[in-house]
Amino acid sequence: IGKAFGKHKLAPEISPKKTVEGLAGGILFAVVGCIILGMIAQYASDLQVNYAALVVIGLIGSILGLLGDLVASLMKRQCGVKDFGNVLPGHGGMLDRFDSVILIAPFIYFAVYVAEEFGFFILR
Repeated sequence: IGKAFGKHKLAPEISPKKTVEGLAGGILFAVVGCIILGMIAQYASDLQVNYAALVVIGLIGSILGLLGDLVASLMKRQCGVKDFGNVLPGHGGMLDRFDSVILIAPFIYFAVYVAEEFGFFILR
């Protein structure tokens, strides 16, 4: 979305290719993806899915992914390097492939814990 429609830079001093339009597209696709996965889970099992909770998970997860990417980009800028490594040529290194996951993974872990413990997200 950002490459096709991006006109407004999100954080040009940290990550010059990120756009506000790309952020909006990322949020939209994350929320829609969570809803689709919920529909699949509900269809494939006897679970009744709380779609409002999935929308919140998609929204928060997409924002945390962006923040993880921006934090990694800021670290690279402060250290004066372009990439975190050269294991994957043209991809910026292994950490560049997983920088978004650094903040999303603990959030999803917590969300699954709450879902299991308190039954907030997925109902039986």
